[in-house]
Order: sequence, then C-alpha cells, then structure tokens
Amino acid sequence: MANTDYDALRAHTVGSGQDEEAVTVNTRALIDKVLARYSGEWTTLRELLQNAADASATKVTVKFETFPSAKIPLPQDPTPSALLQHTIQHCRLKRMVVSNNGQPFSGNDWSRLKRIAEGNPDETKIGAFGVGFYSVFAECEEPLVSSGNEAMAFYWKGNSLFTRTSKLKEEQENRNTNFVLDYRNDTTPVPALLPLCQFLATSMTFVGLTEIEFFLDSWRLLHLRKTTAPSRAVQIPKFLNTKTAQGLLKVNSATHESSQIGATWLKVIGWNPKAIQSNSSAVVTKSGRSFQTFWSSITTSSKNAASEKAAKAERELELELAKDLLGEGRVTAFLHTTTAQLTSNVDKSFAKELERATKKPPPKTTRIVLLTTSHDESELSSSIDSNISKAMDVFANVLPRNTGRIFIGFPTHQTTGFGAHISAPSVVPTVERESIDLNARWVRTWNEEMLRAAGIVARIAWHEESDALKRQLDSIVKASDTSKLSSEHITKILPQALHNLNQHEFSESTPSSKVGKLIEDGFWACDISGSLQLDLLSSRGILPSRDIRLGMDELSFLEGIPFLPKEIANKIPALIKTLIAEDVITSVTITDIKRELETQSLNSQQLIEFLQWMAKRIKLKELDAKGAGSLLKVAVANDSENDKVIQLGLIKHFQTLHKIPFGMPVPGDTIPYKFVKSIDPSSLTALGWEELQIVPWVKFLLSDVGSRENDKRLDSNPDFAAQVLPAISKQWKGLSDGSKQTLKSLLIDRTVIPTKLGMRKPGESYFKSVKLFDDLPVITMSNLSDAFLSVIGVRKTIELNLVFARLLNLSKTDGDLSAWSHVELIKYLVSVRTHIPSSDIKKLQQTAICTAEGDHSGQRYKVSELYEPNNDLRPLQLKFISWPGLYRSTSEESKFLRLLGLRTHPSATELIELIASTENDPSIRDHALRYLVNYNVQHGYVSSEIRATKVPFLPIEGDEKAKVVPSACFTNPKASLFGYKILRQDLHVHAAKLGVEPDPPISSCVDWSLQNPPSTNYQARELFEYFAARLIDLGGAPAERLSKAAIVPIMQQGKSVSGEPQLARHLSPSMCFLGRGGKYADILEYVDFGDAANAFLLRCGSKPEPTSLELAKLVTNEPARVLNTLNSTKRYLALLTSIAGDWSTIKKEKTLVRQMRESTFLLASIDRQNELSEKKILSLDPEDDDDEQQMFKSWQLARADKIVVVDDPTDYNFFKSDVLAAPQEEELENMYLALGASLISSVVTQAHRIGGRLHDVDAAEKMKKLVVERVKLFFSDLSRDQIKRDGNWVEKNLYFVAVSGISLHKSLKNHTAKYSSAINALYNKSQDGFMAPQEHVIYFKPGVRDLFHLSSALCTVCLNKTKPQQAIVLTTLLESNLNTLQARGYNVARILRKRQAEDRIQYEEKQKQLEAEQARMAIKAPVIPDSPQRPPTRDSKALMPGNFPETPEHHTPDNSIDRPRSSGQDQLPLLTSFKDKMRDIWKGNSSQSLVSQSDQMGTHEPLIKTRDSDTNGKMGPPPPYDEARPHNITDLDSLRAKLERTIKASKAWNSGSVESTGLENMIKETPSFCDKHGAENIVLQGQTHYGIKVFCAKSLQNPGSFLAANSSALEAFAVIILQVARAMEVPRASLHIFYDEQSESIAFNTGRAIFFNYRYFEAMHLADVQQGRIDLALTYWFITMCHEVTHNICDNHGPEFNFWMQNLIWLKFSAIGRLLSYNDTPGVNVGTARIATQEQGQLLRAKTLLKYPSIDDELQLATSTSPRAAFDDPDPGNRRVLMI
Repeated sequence: MANTDYDALRAHTVGSGQDEEAVTVNTRALIDKVLARYSGEWTTLRELLQNAADASATKVTVKFETFPSAKIPLPQDPTPSALLQHTIQHCRLKRMVVSNNGQPFSGNDWSRLKRIAEGNPDETKIGAFGVGFYSVFAECEEPLVSSGNEAMAFYWKGNSLFTRTSKLKEEQENRNTNFVLDYRNDTTPVPALLPLCQFLATSMTFVGLTEIEFFLDSWRLLHLRKTTAPSRAVQIPKFLNTKTAQGLLKVNSATHESSQIGATWLKVIGWNPKAIQSNSSAVVTKSGRSFQTFWSSITTSSKNAASEKAAKAERELELELAKDLLGEGRVTAFLHTTTAQLTSNVDKSFAKELERATKKPPPKTTRIVLLTTSHDESELSSSIDSNISKAMDVFANVLPRNTGRIFIGFPTHQTTGFGAHISAPSVVPTVERESIDLNARWVRTWNEEMLRAAGIVARIAWHEESDALKRQLDSIVKASDTSKLSSEHITKILPQALHNLNQHEFSESTPSSKVGKLIEDGFWACDISGSLQLDLLSSRGILPSRDIRLGMDELSFLEGIPFLPKEIANKIPALIKTLIAEDVITSVTITDIKRELETQSLNSQQLIEFLQWMAKRIKLKELDAKGAGSLLKVAVANDSENDKVIQLGLIKHFQTLHKIPFGMPVPGDTIPYKFVKSIDPSSLTALGWEELQIVPWVKFLLSDVGSRENDKRLDSNPDFAAQVLPAISKQWKGLSDGSKQTLKSLLIDRTVIPTKLGMRKPGESYFKSVKLFDDLPVITMSNLSDAFLSVIGVRKTIELNLVFARLLNLSKTDGDLSAWSHVELIKYLVSVRTHIPSSDIKKLQQTAICTAEGDHSGQRYKVSELYEPNNDLRPLQLKFISWPGLYRSTSEESKFLRLLGLRTHPSATELIELIASTENDPSIRDHALRYLVNYNVQHGYVSSEIRATKVPFLPIEGDEKAKVVPSACFTNPKASLFGYKILRQDLHVHAAKLGVEPDPPISSCVDWSLQNPPSTNYQARELFEYFAARLIDLGGAPAERLSKAAIVPIMQQGKSVSGEPQLARHLSPSMCFLGRGGKYADILEYVDFGDAANAFLLRCGSKPEPTSLELAKLVTNEPARVLNTLNSTKRYLALLTSIAGDWSTIKKEKTLVRQMRESTFLLASIDRQNELSEKKILSLDPEDDDDEQQMFKSWQLARADKIVVVDDPTDYNFFKSDVLAAPQEEELENMYLALGASLISSVVTQAHRIGGRLHDVDAAEKMKKLVVERVKLFFSDLSRDQIKRDGNWVEKNLYFVAVSGISLHKSLKNHTAKYSSAINALYNKSQDGFMAPQEHVIYFKPGVRDLFHLSSALCTVCLNKTKPQQAIVLTTLLESNLNTLQARGYNVARILRKRQAEDRIQYEEKQKQLEAEQARMAIKAPVIPDSPQRPPTRDSKALMPGNFPETPEHHTPDNSIDRPRSSGQDQLPLLTSFKDKMRDIWKGNSSQSLVSQSDQMGTHEPLIKTRDSDTNGKMGPPPPYDEARPHNITDLDSLRAKLERTIKASKAWNSGSVESTGLENMIKETPSFCDKHGAENIVLQGQTHYGIKVFCAKSLQNPGSFLAANSSALEAFAVIILQVARAMEVPRASLHIFYDEQSESIAFNTGRAIFFNYRYFEAMHLADVQQGRIDLALTYWFITMCHEVTHNICDNHGPEFNFWMQNLIWLKFSAIGRLLSYNDTPGVNVGTARIATQEQGQLLRAKTLLKYPSIDDELQLATSTSPRAAFDDPDPGNRRVLMI
C-alpha cells in the first residue's frame, strides 16, 4: 500500500471551497441514549439531590403526589391507616416534587440547564458532564423547574426539545428550588418505600445536606437529620509520605469528626402487602395440595422447613406492622469520619487533557473523607439494629458492614475492598455515576492517583485509631491498683483492637478489583522507610509491629517479650497476614529468647516449661543443636527446693530411672530428674545432653569418698552397696566390654562386696556355691548376676595353691607331686572347670604335671609338650601323654587337657621338617608327606603357610633327587615354556593342599614374553594359547603391556640375500587384525593363530576389522602406499566411503582432522584426453572417427583444498578438464567439504545476457501451467527436507518470461578456462524493469524442444541441493505427455480430470469458431490451381510406403487431400498432390498441418511383392501393412522433443554382417516393407563416396562385379538418402544400403541402424533420377525413412507406431518441402561418382552436380590426393563442384 500524506489530504479537503454543513442532533434520540446509561435505581432522585448539594442546600424535601384509584373505591372505614394502605396499594403516582433550600439558579445555571453536556465548570462541584438533569426524562416528559422568581418549562416539538421561561409574581416567589416532574402516564405505582428511605439515608452520609423529608401526599413517611460534633486535627506521622506515586496529589492535613444521623419514620415504610399475599397463597397451596405432592414432600428435608419458618416469621411481622402503620420508629446512627485536605500538582498539558474530558479543570484543592465506626459505637448501632426489624432498617447501607463503598457525592456500585466508606468528590465517575472511570487515559491517571491518596488517608486514620487505643490503655493502667501492665488490661481494649484490624482488612473490590488494589497500594506504599510498620496491640501494650512476635502460648515462661495476643493470632486478620508475609511480624527468634534469658532467671516451673519448649522445637526440627546450646548457655534457674542455682550451660547429663535409681546422688553436671521427667530422652539428647551412664556414676560414687557421708559410701556401707551393686548387675549384660573392664578396674581393688565376714574385695570373696571349706568369705547378696560377680573377680573355685596345699599335700618348695597322680588332678579340675580363674589355667599350662607314655624315668612334662594317644601318629615316633586305660578324645578330661595344651597332631612346619630331613628314615618321610596330604583339611594345614616355607621338600618331574619349595614349581605343564619346574605328576591332585599353584604369576610370564618374543608361528600359537587360557588374569597393566609390545611374529615371504629364510618381524597386537583378511588385507597385517590364540590377541587390542578412525589414520599418514597397495581407485574410493560413513565420530578427533586437512589422501578425478584419440585409425566407415575427442577420467591424490565438490553438474561439464572433482557420492562430498573442499559453484563465476523480452504471453502462461502441473508430480517422490520451495510457492511466486535468447558465460577462478554457450532457460532475480526487483523469474526461449535447462533452473529454485538425476527426471516429466506418465506409474488422474474439463470447454468454444470459419470459407475460399504435371513413368496411382489400407468406416476418398476442388474433378495422383501440398506448405499457402491431414490419407494394396517386372518392365512397390488411426496430440513441445531424441538415437551398424536373429515377434498383418527377417545374412562389401556402407547378400555370386556395374546408381541412391537424412537430421553413420534379390523388405531397422534396399530404388526411381526427376524419389524415401526412424521408439506396428510416425512426418515435412522447392526445374544431371570396394580401390571419374544446393559443405569432403573434375555451366552461380 502506497504511503499517503494524510495532513496534505486534510488541508486539501478543508480548502476545497465546497459548501460546509453543520452536524445536526436528534435531541430525543440523544436523550434516550443518555438515559440508557442511567440504568441504576433512583437515578433521578440522586441527580436532583446532587444538584441540591452543589447549590449548598441543607434541606431537601421529596414528595410523591398520587391519583385516586379509578377502579378500587376508598375503604369503608376511612381511618388514616386504612387510607394510607389504600394509597400505597391502589393509587398511582401523579408527580414527584423535589425541593431544596439551596442558592437560587443564576443566569448561567438557567443557561446550562438548556444545554446538554455542557456541565458545571466549577471544579469543586461534583457535576461534570451536564447530562445528569436529563435523567428526569426517564420518568417525566415535560419537567418544570422553579427557582427564586423564575421558572422554566420543557416541552417537545417532534424530536426537538424546547424551553420557555417566565418570571414569577411576588406572591409566587419561593426561596426554594423546585423540580416538578409529572409522570408521563397514570400507571406508575407507589414505589417500595423501604429501599427509597434507605437510599435517602445513605445520601446524607457525605453530602452537605443536614435534613431530608419524604412525603407521600400529606403523610411524612421519613425525616432524617444529621448533626456533627466539632472536628479535631489529626497528627500525620512523620514517617508517612503524603504524596501519591506520580506526585499529582498531596495530603496536607487531616481532621477527625464524629457525627450522628437521627431517623424518624412511620412504620408503614416496612410494610409489604405483597409478602402477606404471597405467604397467604402459599398457605392455601400447601393446604390444598394433592395426594401426589404428599409423596414428594417426604423427600423435602430441612431446607423447606427453614424457608417455611422464615416465611412464617415474615408474615407474622407484616401482619403486626399492618395493625399500626402510622406508628413511629426512631433510630440514630453514629459515624466517625477522617477528612483529608489535598492539593493537586498537575502540569498544564495534563490539566488541559483532563478538562477536555471532564469539561472542568482539575481542582487545586480537594478532599477525601473516610467513614469508619468505633467498636463501642458499632456495638451500639448493632444493638439498636437488633431491636429494629429488618423491615424498617433505614440505615442498612449507611454503616460499612463487610466492605465500604466509593461515594462520589452519592454511593456508587464500586466497593472499597475494606471496612470503610470513602467519599472522593473529585473522582471522575462514568456517565451513569455508578462506577469509576478507569478507561480514558487522562481520567484514568487522575482517578488512580485519587485512589492512592485514599489509601494514604486510610493509613492516617489507622495511626489515629492506634493512638486513641494507646491513650485508652494508658488510662486503664492508671486507674488500676498496679502500675504494671497486665494481661487483664490488654483484655479490656482487645475488642476495639480487633475491630480496627477487621475494619482495615483488605479484600478484592467489586466490580473493579483494581480500585481495591490501588487503595491498598497507597496504604502500604506511603511508608517512607518501606518497612510496613504499624502500631499494634501486643502483650506489652501498643508497640511497633517490628517489635511484636508470634508464639505467645508456647513461650509463657518469657514475660518480657511482646507477643501478639492469642485472640488476634488465632484469627490472624488480613492486615496481620500481610505484615507476617512481609516479615514485619515474625515468630519469636532465638535472639529474642536469648536476650530475655540473659535478663531473668527461671523458677522451677519456668525451667520445666523452658525445657519442654526446646524439646518440642527440636522434635519439630525448628531448633537445631547449635541454637539450643546458645540458649542453655545463658539460662539460669533457681532450685528453691534444694536451694541451689542451676547453670544450664554446665549441664552435660540427664538421669533415667532404668539406669540410675531415684534418689541416688548424681554428679553436678547432671540435671535433676524432676525437671526432665516429662521430656522424652531423645529430645534431651538433641539438646546436647547425654544420658548418665553407669560407669561415670560409679566413678562419681567412688570419688572423694573421704568427704562423703558414711551412709553414702560404697566401700564401707553394706546397705548403700546393696542399692548400688544391683543397679550395676541389672545393666551388666548390656554394657560394652570396655565399660565392663572399667567397672572391674574400679571395683576389683575396693571392699565393695558384702560377705559374711564383712566388706571384702571381689578377689577375696566367693560365690555361695563354694562349700568345699566352711571358713571362706562367701557373699551375702542374692540379687547379683553371676556374670557380673565373675568379671569383677568373685571366685567360684578355690585358689590353686590352696588346692595343692590341702588336697595334694604338696610342698610349695619341693614340687613333689607323688602324693596324687596327674590323672586324679585333671579329674578334679574338670569338676570345677567353669569356676577356675584364667590365672589358674595359665598356671596349669605352665606347670610340668604329666608323664609321657613309655617314659619310666619319672620325668614330668608340660601338657603342651605331649600328644594325645593316636595310632596314626605312632609311625612318626612322637611323645604321647601317659593315660592308663582307654583314652577317649571326646571325654571331658581330654577336652580339659586340650585346653591346657595337649596336642592332637603336629603342625605343618613340623611335618615339613620331617619330610625334608635326610636323617630320618625314608618311611618316616613318606608317612609324614602322606599325613600332610591326608589330614590337610581336617587339621587346617593352610596352603599359604606351606607355600611360604623356605624348606625344599617337594619332588619334581624329571629329577627324583631334586626337591623344591612350593613356590618354585607348578602343575600346568605349559609353565615350562617360561623355564619353571613341574610338580611330580602323582602329587598334582594334592597341589592345592601343598601350596602349589597351577600357573606362575602372570607378570612373570609377561616379563619373560617381552624378553623372548616367539620367532615362529608355532611358538606364537603355543604362547598365545597359554595366555588365552589365562585371560582372566590378563587385566589392567599386563594386558596393556602386551598390547604395546612387539610379540606377534609376521613371517616374511621369500629368502634373504644369503639364501636363508627371512627372520620374522614382530608387531604389537594392537597393530594386527585377526582373520585371513578381507578387503583391507593388502594394506593391513592380518594374522590367524587359531581361535584360542586369537582370543588372547583380541584381548590385547587386536581387532577383526579396522575402525573408521584407524583407517583414517592409515590413509592420512600413508596415502600413496595404500593406493599403490590396493592398486584400484575403486577399492580406494570404497575405503574413503567407509571413512566418510563414520565422519561423525572421526570429526571429534581434532588432531586427526587437522592432519587430514594437510594430507594429500583424498582421491579426485580430472578429465583427460585419450592419447589414442590423437592417432589416425583406419576404418571402413569415415564417420567412426568424429570430431569429438575421446576423454577419460584421471584419478589422483590431492589435498581437500585443491578439490571441488560438484554441486552444479552444468558447471562441472564445462570445466571437468580443469578441476579436480570429488566423487559424486553424498557421504564423500560431505567429508570433502568438512576437510576444506570447495563447491564448484563457488569457484565458477558466471555472467549471462538475456535477450529482448518477447510479448508472447501465451507461451509464458503455457510454460508456467506446464511447470506447476508437473513439479507437483516431481515433488511427490522427494522427501520434505529436500524441498526448499514447494509447488504452491511455484504457482504463487515464480514468474516466467519469454525472451529471444539467453547466453551464458562461465569462467574458473584463478584459471584461464572460460566457456560461453547459448541456453534456453535461466533462473534469476528480476532485473529487467518489468517486475519488482526481487521477483523470482525464469527466463526461457520459447519453441525449444529440449527442456533440460528449464529443469535445471527449476531444481535450483526449488531444491535444497541439486543432483543431476533430479534434473533428468524433471525433464522427463516436462517433456512427456500425461498418458505416458500414467503408463509409467505416475498419479496423473487429478491432472487428467482437470485437463478433460478444460478441453471440453475449449472444444466447445473452438467448435463454435470452426463452424463460423467453415461458413465463411465455403463462400470466400479461393481455388488453388493445379501444379504442372509431368508424364508419369508408371501407374500414377501407386501409393507411398507408410500409407495404410482403406477401411469401410474410415475411407474418405474425396478428402484424402485437404484442398478445395470441383465436385466433378477426379482424384489427383498421390505423389503429384503430395508434392503440391509440400510446396504449399513451404510457400505458406496451407492452412492445416500435416498432422491433421495424415489422418485422412488412404492406402492401397501393393503393386508387387517380388522382383518381377510389371507391364512397363519396372519393379512394383513393396507390400504395405495395416495400421489404425493415431490418437490426438496434446503436448506438442514434449512430442517434438521426443521425436528429436528418437531421430538422434539412430546409430551405425558396426558389424561386417547382418545375421538372421529369428522371428522374435510374429507380425499378424501382411508382411511389412520393413520386415528385417527377409533381409538376413548380408555382409559388408564396400561404401559409397559419401561414407554409406553397402551390404550384399551372401548368396550373391560376384559382389565386386555388381558394385562396379551399379556404382553410379548406388552413388545416386546414396545422394537421395543423404538428402533426406540431412533434412531430417538423421546421423549419417546410421544409414546403410543393402542388396538382396530374395528380400521383399524395402528397408529395415536393426539395433537402431537403418538399411535401405537398393533393389526397390533401382526398380522404382532410378530411371526418374537419371532423367533429373528426383522429387518422387525424395518423397518416397522420406516416408520410408520416417517409418524406420519410428522403429527407434516402437518395435511393433500398431496404433502407437502409427501415432509416432505421422507426427514425425508432420515434424520434418517442412524441411522436405524446402528440399523439393529447390528441385522444381528439371534437368539435374547426376554424373558418376567414386565408389570404393573391398576388391578394388579404383577411382572413377565424377561429374558436376548442378543446382543441387542440398549437398552442402559437409558433403564436400575433399582429399589432397583425389582428382578433381569440373564442368562448366552457363550460369556460374548455379555451379557447385563435388570433390572426390
């Protein structure tokens, strides 16, 4: 859209000079629309009251006057009450009169009254819009206003409102201003009285009115009077910022006022006759309900009962009121108001905009009034309300209940969001005055500031109420008996505090929630400190909120912290929630408690509460150990019962009764039990205290016993010991070993055990069970555990020395034990075994008390020096204990002896010494070895101990005398590979018992292998198989060492120079690959030592195949060697492809990628000229060696930055001999680019020149239509990520422009190679000035057949990446018709349906045009004269080859040639008419193409089938064949392109013979003139001068003679064929002549090589050609050649063949026509020509061919050695020389 200068447009319009017209207003419609905004109740009254307040009135009187009822008569009993009832129920309103005693109207007031929307310009007045008065028209049609001595009446004329004023007479003058509103109809009932009275009462809240009276006729129904006490100034706190957020308003001062409104009313205002009637009908309905409703009433529960109860109460009240309607009611409402005076500070622009919106400037000063109630007055009002029925609650809306309202003079629908009314007369309301305008920009800003100012006033009022509350509390404290603040004092003012909090509880305002938010924002934001501080009631009085804490109930032990009273904390008003949320009021902190504990000491009860509080906080995870420790550190408590001070910071333990008995002495760091008995021990532990354990308690009892009282001493008082020892014994089982040992050490040396002989040490005391002697100190207590007593040393057995002395009579000095044998001693000790002290056991172990078996010397031995009797050990000749009788190893005595050290078997070391000793008898050594093996497990001979021995004792294989230690031999025979000894074979099964390992340490094997790598495959296999068996041991370092070591032998092929076999070279396993090798066997080392050995190599880093990373490293480092080894570019490319396939992994190796960039390892190709192409090669066919050079690809290694990636096939074809190109595979291309290769498009610069634009709109439209149609088929086979722009984009955004030509110039950067060519299509941004500069355009040359350039351009536009095959596919789609595409499987049904619809419409249009054209042509078409005829040489009715036989349904002889002629004219000979038609086409006289004519051409039967002569001696024509009619042509460009490719597809026959191939397809119709089966077994015999090869049948007896005799005729036949081929652009190399007397084929096509039968030329055309008449021959062989070329695309004859042949004739007919036009003049002399044969190479003379322009320069093939003959002609311009 073009840019428009609207300022200029406005100036032009205003200054146009046209007549101006005023805008008119429909007054009635305007007032109706204004009244539509005044939808609230009592709107008219509110506006009139507002006018009274603006006029400074103090009193307003409202009076309703009624009509008497015309239908219902007066009551029979005309009492005042009955009359009043009748008036309310049945009378209708006549008028409403509203009077006020304000200032009379001034002249301006009268003027404004007549003008709508002018408003009151006084900014101090509420009226702003000037439309409020017009609310009277909602009830009244023609109001009357009187004020002072004037009156104004309003009346209508149509839709226009008029006024008329008058002066009042003196007797009519009245100081009051009166509004007389006559109702527009007599159907208005008396309104509901109570809502009207409530409205009037609410109207007095903030306006200046002090008195309102309300009358119904003569009855005064309501009288309101307001009185106000003197105001007092309110101190504004200094920390409050009284400016609003944007600085437009500032609160300067505030005052507080108390007022009251008294109301007197008649009770009739609460009377509702409708309620009585509805309730009565409900009773009737209920009493008359049916049986069916009875069942439904059963399902009705308490809800209906409650509603019926309420209805009944209301009915009773209404009935009661009806009895006394004229009774009076009185009530008084008490109000508190805070009035703030504000000044405004607005700039001029803001004031101007606001004045424009409100019709008055913003006030310089204004006020905001906040109405609240105190608790006492609220309770008083509530008590009054409770005594008055809701039916008469006049003040229902005066006092703010749950939330207040915004008053703009009068109440609006907008609530304040907290418990106060706000009067803000300067707030701008909406037009209907029910809401605040928060939409208009400037008004919104002003109103938002006013609401913020209201929040500031609310904050001021809060502080005023808090100060009043504080004064009240001070007076209460002073009046009490004590001067100390107590909870009783707080309780007295608590209701008022709660009232204040609830009154300032902010909630969501309605209908606009933004109003309440703005007020609340102003309330909190005015605090300069930003800390939201408020003075609140606390347990310590009125304090700032930051000093008050939560949590009073739980911290009653702290008296000095000011807490929020629980009555407030439990309810948590919204104001408190805000302070808590902002962290102004917080829960009590550790710092608070710590500070309080530092200033006071706790009594016993407070200490208990303190500890309980901490325990609870810890349990709830609200107090951690560190915090608890800090409190305990400063806490001090008085234990008045024990008269001592407890410093909790020194306490470390607490007492529990299950460990320490109650009343027992405890250490000083233990808290007394009475303070913690109600606290869970886990909580006490969390305080950092530990439970008092038995050990420290006993230590405490035994410490400083000298200063302890005797009754508290453990070592001397049996009674105290009897209390302490059971406590220890009770816990003994649960004590740790360390604690037991500590207690033992504390008690063992002290006289703590009470015995019958007094207090004794434990070691001196005996159990009660010891009764061997009577004089022993046995303990007297029975409640002590045996375990406890045993540990501390109380004896259960008598001392061993005493036993020796008393029972054995053993002298302590002589040691004689003869009195009692060791057997009897052992038996006694066994009897008291459990009570023998360990010290006595040790003494027995160290004393020699036993004799040996067989030793009669009397020598005694220690028990540990002897063995128990055992027959298996006797061969070892050991010492056994002497034991009479049978020795049982399971007896108690034997067990005790083993305890004392009696040996059951020798140790392994002793056995080894027996085995290794050469002094022992061999039988002893063998028995010792067998015993060691047999009893290895039973006696626990540890193999590690045996293996560690240094004594050689094991026999080995191969040396009977040698002995080795277990660590020096192994059981695995392959360990000998490393030089180790092998354990004797018979001991292998016991190797584990003897400490012999199967294999040596793996590290030793690895070391040996590294020093002695295998030199043969056999050695390697043995070694690797051994390691394979130990793969589990080959972990970590050993495997890593082997993987890097050169231990794998690689056997060298051949012998060294000296003739010896070459030594193996060694590689590390990581450099080898397993198996026999695959495709990389030539460049990598593959080894195969068998599955087991290969498993070892695999563990050491060998791989079955190399990874891509390894291949990349290999080719990067050794590219030439790898390529030379592979000896194949194909294999090398496969290697690079595998690397490219894993490029995502390789590219992460930054170092390798850097090396790859610098390495010449990439394979690239460049096109080179084949050297062979430069040599002359003899050939029978001169055409075999064309001018084209034979090229081949040369592959070479190069760096990536020297290679280009082919992204544009066209560019590559131009410069493929100048650049190194990457292989055209996507993965390889991506890798080449990643390594630094360039795109060929980036190194080729191109410029183009676009010819002049053709105004061929149809061509452009057809081309776009074709492209849009076919690209959608093209895109259907592509993935979404391949497509850059889809078919819809092509249709909408791509333009096609036809131009005369396009040339393209390309050059290679930094290279001299350049290329220029003409192309037929190009994509480019539009730069021709015909379109927008950035339009997408394809320029194309119309009429071309090859659409490859167009396809390439489309691929460039639409695809992300172009591939050559994609352009080829698109070319096929563009050039092929839809039927062909459908046959190839493309889904073209949609396009065909669309085409059919278009064709049908187009056909109908063309049919109409054709009929009109035919009508004109029938009248005006001229008759074309016949061409001169030459006498025919044979039957002129002979048909051309390719014509088709007539059929009854298609035979139209009169229309076979489309030319007007007389009805009686005979049909012209076919060839004559054919030539005439071709001449007409050439000269432009034909109006219809051959394509349509060919459908009408008839055919005839052949004249001859053999070489027999007819009546004229001439050869007849070949047999024709049948064909059907072709289908219609729809896509001419595609057809033309395909036919051109079909022609070009013809090629030479490179064989020297044509053999019979059999009949592949049997032809059903008559044998054709092109049936090649008849032309079989012919061989090459020579070629004509013009290079056409001549074949002859093998059956021909003398082909050389035939060629010599017919050379001139063959040359003439060659000239005819070449002329036709030249015109048709058929390649010369594809043309051949054959001669076969037996063949009936005129011509045939085999392998796209065309053969023409000379026999038919000789019979049909030779004579004419010799006479100079060549037109018939040219025409005949043209049709024949078209027929054979068609076989390039269709093998068999049929409808499709017919279709393509006829279109080929149409395509090339114009060229033949030009050829025929050059030969109109007879007399062309065909002389002799040269013919070379295989038998003879003679040169024949040649003559000049005159007037033969079709033989052009390409046929003038001169040779330097050929003779030249020239014949003069009278006209040199008509002479051409044929050089031979």
